[in-house]
Amino acid sequence: MNQSKFEYIIKENDKELPIKELLKRHFGFSSRLMAKLKANDLVQLNGVPVKMYRKGEPGDRITVFMPDEKSNFEPEKIPIAVVYEDDDLLIIDKQPGYVVHPTKGHPCRTIANGIMNYMQQQQKQYKIRFINRLDMDTSGLLAVAKNSHCQDDLSKQMNENGVTKKYTAIVRGVIKEDEGTVDLPIDREQDDRVKRAVLENGYPSVTHYKVLERFEKGYTLVELILETGRTHQIRVHMSHIGHPIVGDVLYGEASVWLIERQALHAGYLSFRHPVTGHFMELEAPLPDDMLSLLQKIR
Repeated sequence: MNQSKFEYIIKENDKELPIKELLKRHFGFSSRLMAKLKANDLVQLNGVPVKMYRKGEPGDRITVFMPDEKSNFEPEKIPIAVVYEDDDLLIIDKQPGYVVHPTKGHPCRTIANGIMNYMQQQQKQYKIRFINRLDMDTSGLLAVAKNSHCQDDLSKQMNENGVTKKYTAIVRGVIKEDEGTVDLPIDREQDDRVKRAVLENGYPSVTHYKVLERFEKGYTLVELILETGRTHQIRVHMSHIGHPIVGDVLYGEASVWLIERQALHAGYLSFRHPVTGHFMELEAPLPDDMLSLLQKIR
């Protein structure tokens, strides 16, 4: 069973600080996590459990073990394509046709059930915390934090625009401008549980688009960067400006002879690793059904 841990060697200039303060400064742990660490005696000084008000000496080693937590989803044999994994993060390339985690409408056969099965095969245990969400029929990069510190840190990076998410889509119609921004508020359509729309008093939503290729048959391949992450944001915005995503039944029309889902793929993700501090850049190539759609419209 692997358990995430954080280590810090006390330096000369921080010997006057209590361990609690050192953890906050160097790891940015949330108050909620600090309370859990304290309650479960998960902080050690030179290998011995220690109270967090204590102070150490230069050269002493503080070790923090993350609380053992687990998810209780039913494991199911659903393919999980791992793009990157370490003790703190799991990043996968999600296939279309799967909801990310169980809901009333989809109690099973979700990506969370697949990760649970993958975790068992690896003989590991952690709580599945999704950092981003993808619609059922959107493919691409999906990030999971394996502990609450990574989740908190990545949420903070997202709020400070430190996470870049790029999508690739094939839309109807030929977009004339090479690039543009849709800055229009989005909210639920009245009395509709699923559908969203551009509404005057909705939540601020910003989508940047850049044309990658135009097709004479009346389609455009675009790259999209989200500044906000509203539900169905790209689909609503592109449809609103007259360029719905090909195959988007909800905001456009079905095009089964071209593709059996909306042609939208989360192909790029960058952020700062919450533990190592390294800049991470991850990519997932366009899936076969979108490549095949491009061949058809070329």
